[in-house]
Amino acid sequence: MLPASNRMRRGQDFSRTTKTGHRATSGLLVLYFLTHEQLPAAPQVGLIINKSVGGSVTRHRIARQLRHAMAPHISSLAPHTQVVIRVLKAHDDYRADLSDLVAKVVKRTGAHQ
Repeated sequence: MLPASNRMRRGQDFSRTTKTGHRATSGLLVLYFLTHEQLPAAPQVGLIINKSVGGSVTRHRIARQLRHAMAPHISSLAPHTQVVIRVLKAHDDYRADLSDLVAKVVKRTGAHQ
């Protein structure tokens, strides 16, 4: 599970990250990420799972899976980073796609430091 300090909750944070941030894409997920000194020091992660992915039970199951899969990667993210994960399709396991996309994000944000 993600600690409360690492969860993105404000709509304006989601909007800013998805509209002005960079993105990394796979067939199942899109990761938007933004690094800026004015963002909170702790990396934050938010999820976007549309109704087109499935019903409420499916979306909540996917959210739990993604939060659990993202928790070990939090320490590898640069400070002052916000990440939004958008789910494109329902799938049984997102871990491989998520690991690949996080590696891309770490590589890009590491280059900015």
